[in-house]
Amino acid sequence: MDLDPEDVFKDHEDDEDSEFFLLRDSTKEFVVYLIDASPKMFTATCPGADGENETHFHIAVTSVAQALKTHIINHTYNEVAICFFNTKEKRNSQDLSGVFVFDVAEREHLDRPTARLIKEFGCVEELFAKEIGSQYGIVSGSWENSLYNALWVAQALLRKGSTKTAEKRILLLTNEDDPFRNISGIAKADMIRTTLQRAKDAQDLGISIELIPFSRPDEEFKVSIFYADLIGLEGDDLIEYMPSAGQKLEDMKNQLRKRMFAKRIVKRIKFVITNGLSIDLHTYALIRPTAPGAITWLDSVTNRPLKAERSFICADTGALMQGPLKRYQPYKNEDVKFSEEELREIKRVSTGHLRLLGFKPLSCLKDYHNLKPSTFVFPSDKEVIGSTCAFVALHRAMIRNQRFALAFYGLSTNPRLVALVAQEEIISDGGQFEPPGMHMIFLPYSDDIRDIEQSQLTTKRPAHRATEDQIQKAAALMKRIYLKDFSVCQFSNPALQRHYAVLQALALDEDEMPEIHDETLPDEEGMSRPVVAKAIQEFRTSVYGEDYDEADDKPRESEASKKRKAAAEIVAQEYKNYDWEELADSGKLKDLTVVELKYYLAAQKLPLAGKKEVLISRILTHLGK
Repeated sequence: MDLDPEDVFKDHEDDEDSEFFLLRDSTKEFVVYLIDASPKMFTATCPGADGENETHFHIAVTSVAQALKTHIINHTYNEVAICFFNTKEKRNSQDLSGVFVFDVAEREHLDRPTARLIKEFGCVEELFAKEIGSQYGIVSGSWENSLYNALWVAQALLRKGSTKTAEKRILLLTNEDDPFRNISGIAKADMIRTTLQRAKDAQDLGISIELIPFSRPDEEFKVSIFYADLIGLEGDDLIEYMPSAGQKLEDMKNQLRKRMFAKRIVKRIKFVITNGLSIDLHTYALIRPTAPGAITWLDSVTNRPLKAERSFICADTGALMQGPLKRYQPYKNEDVKFSEEELREIKRVSTGHLRLLGFKPLSCLKDYHNLKPSTFVFPSDKEVIGSTCAFVALHRAMIRNQRFALAFYGLSTNPRLVALVAQEEIISDGGQFEPPGMHMIFLPYSDDIRDIEQSQLTTKRPAHRATEDQIQKAAALMKRIYLKDFSVCQFSNPALQRHYAVLQALALDEDEMPEIHDETLPDEEGMSRPVVAKAIQEFRTSVYGEDYDEADDKPRESEASKKRKAAAEIVAQEYKNYDWEELADSGKLKDLTVVELKYYLAAQKLPLAGKKEVLISRILTHLGK
């Protein structure tokens, strides 16, 4: 499959004809949120974001609700289920007591989250007070074990799919570190044994169990009492678990709205070294820009996606064309016909393989040659045996000789020269920090690189050049506002965040749009520090001089802007000269001219296009007539 390098960084997940669509199941995640609904979750509190105390149950519900919202954006194909235990009412396929599976109509228990699920889940606390109810599921004198039942139900929900194609998780949220504290003796030992065995059975099936514990300010959650054995913690992992669990809860509550792309093979290509010798490579997109999803047209009645179909009709007979269309090119009074396959072959520059041209010193490769995100390549012996061995030999030689490989990437639509830069393995803290391999950098064409000074030159005056003092002041300013350990992942795209916030408000019928914090705005507090303010003032003085006044540099109002303002004033004045309600009620709007009708439309900021009848109808609709 030929693939344009631009397409490597686009979202292929929703294209059913794409190979990415076929691989999407391998990146799925099935999650069951197992929430403790015992009375202790409703009575225990801790300080909330606004300073007021919130119950642990409320924090658990709001965290899961936020996680559901981000699932829709971050992980499109993930499927979730919500299950409460320690409840009075029961609702589950196994008819086990103390377990309530929360769901909505037109949805399976384990399915992709929907707007209706999120809306109704937001009212689950009221539902508990009126219908579901809360109780302790493990009490003295009873052999009922609600935690055991909950793990059984969760395991049954996760029977869907295979662990080879999806990751399965149970996320347990509770503030009870010893669920069996109310019983003792043989009954307690037996319940602990059977519950741990149930958890082990689930883990043997490839289901991971994660704990989100809630601690009160005066009482810490002790994982070692029971849950350490349930999820398999010991040694240093047990000591470090509580801080990491608290961070995991914060991540659930404050997840950023962004698309998450799982690590996967983008494309398999053949690297031709010489005739008869080639290496099989897998390519990976390390980082790519995120854009809003593609627009999907829906039927206004059924709300189902529309599928566009195109048919060709013969101009002579009016019959529907059945066979494939053919193109033609006039040549010497004769029409030379081409089929679509022949045209594709004519346009094909090469077979799409990566062909080695030679090697160059790394000093020849400049930073500005990298115009778009690079692709990481790694060998594979799946189709060409010995690819890894040949790749390793080439990789070591390139690193030893400080060379990069120049190759031709023959795509059908946009063939390019690429540079293959070898990367050594980096190991940090006992683990691999950077893998060994090569980065494929798409090199620019000659007209992609332009001379900045040449573009600024004019016949009237030469290009401006900074003085040595200005350069020094600029360097000092940059040093003062330099961001340490900067990463693009630290800042979110405010336009995308607003886009997702608008979608959320529309889907959930929310009256107010979630507040979006623009992290790209300047840090006013940091910029006001004395050392930074001094560096800014010195740079400003060196460029503009001592007597510079910012008010003098304000852009002047253009002639077009003045004309628009004058026209708006005329419209506002003419609009007041008519009693529009009276004209509409008496049917005299038709007596007005088109220019007069547009006075109303312009004053109300309505569209001005259309014939006179359309304008009258638009006015009547706006007036509610």
